[in-house]
Amino acid sequence: MISRRAFAFAAPFAAFSIQRLRAAGVDGKWEAEVPGGQGPVVVLFDLKADGEALTGTVGNDAMGTSDIADGKISGDTVSFIQVISRGNRQIRFQYEGKLMGDEMELTRSMVRPAGAGGGAGGQRGQGGGAGGQRGQGGGAGGQRGQGGGGQAAGARQGGGIGARVTFTAKRVG
Repeated sequence: MISRRAFAFAAPFAAFSIQRLRAAGVDGKWEAEVPGGQGPVVVLFDLKADGEALTGTVGNDAMGTSDIADGKISGDTVSFIQVISRGNRQIRFQYEGKLMGDEMELTRSMVRPAGAGGGAGGQRGQGGGAGGQRGQGGGAGGQRGQGGGGQAAGARQGGGIGARVTFTAKRVG
């Protein structure tokens, strides 16, 4: 039989050990099919936990690989930011999710810089028209245009680059 004093000493250690085991459970390579505007895209995640800090890379053959930033793991909850640099422009994606053994359910959303574009409707643009192009007034089924308001119908649901998407990553190594 365990005494109260021994239990009081062991309980915090056990909780810390369980948390470290869960954090270590994210370590490794993960693969996911992420919905995209042109169909699903395979994305690879290589993650490593160190306590509650999460590091690693995200990428694929088309976009290349980039390091993650601000990675955190707490219990079975993970979050991190992927920064993709193209010339002098950066695209930032926020990933948030839950670890479930050999699967991770993640939600990816684009992080918009303050003052750019505005709102959840998509990116600013000129030219184009309906059917998914950037229109000055935010054409039907497209992304929000310079004068558009609200959330455009088609771009957000189709999994375009700015769309908020939820998907499952599976451990591959």
